[in-house]
Amino acid sequence: MSTPAFGLGTFRLKDQAAYDSVSQALDAGYRLIDTAQIYGNEAEVGRALADSGVPRRDVFLTTKIWIDSFSRDKLVPSLKESLKKLRTEQVDLTLIHWPSPKDQVPMQEYLEALADAKAQGLTRAIGVSNFTIAQLDQAIGILGAKEIATNQIEVHPFLQNRKLTAHARTRGIHVTSYMTLAYGKVIDDAVINEVARRHGATPAQVALAWALQQGYAVIPSSTKRANLEGNLKAQSITLDDEDMKRIATLDRGERLANPEGIAPAWD
Repeated sequence: MSTPAFGLGTFRLKDQAAYDSVSQALDAGYRLIDTAQIYGNEAEVGRALADSGVPRRDVFLTTKIWIDSFSRDKLVPSLKESLKKLRTEQVDLTLIHWPSPKDQVPMQEYLEALADAKAQGLTRAIGVSNFTIAQLDQAIGILGAKEIATNQIEVHPFLQNRKLTAHARTRGIHVTSYMTLAYGKVIDDAVINEVARRHGATPAQVALAWALQQGYAVIPSSTKRANLEGNLKAQSITLDDEDMKRIATLDRGERLANPEGIAPAWD
């Protein structure tokens, strides 16, 4: 099973809100669910999946290893704990959530530990998140490009991350876009609204279609059934060259995910 192009993100969703969002998304037809150890909602995701009636084999489940579990003796046990919370024997994809700050744990150590988790059958595929060009190249040197299923990075119309996405493409690394809706800022943008009117679509659908047309996977989140269903319809929208050119002009390097002490030196 390759990584689906469209899924549900669960960042910032807690407790019942997380359970309800995943439940509604699965009912609406989502088959990729993205979570992480640091989100604190793996148990709710697992419970929603178990209660949904959707066969586990039909859902692509992603989690991410937090920076406090990168050492060789911690990574695999932390993933096993995630599996317990998610109520599954194996996830489909496990990512390194952020590169180790200031290389406190050497990349070789945590990527080899991640590869070991795959060898043990705890995860079907492995990848990275928030890796820069240099870090991606280093990871490729350790694992080989074929072993890196994706680099999950912030990409939206106001941060198009062109250097990194172009480099990933040349190295054969798939990109997953997170925050594709820029925390909802796309909804108020005049250009995106104009493109949306032309297509009889919503601004959110246009932003998602823009990312999908560039070959990125997208994982928007919502707690509202109408938005969950509306976002899915982005897959049937085709933007023309003029639309894409106009959205290209919106790039202003506006980075929204930049945690102090954790974020790398961005490209």
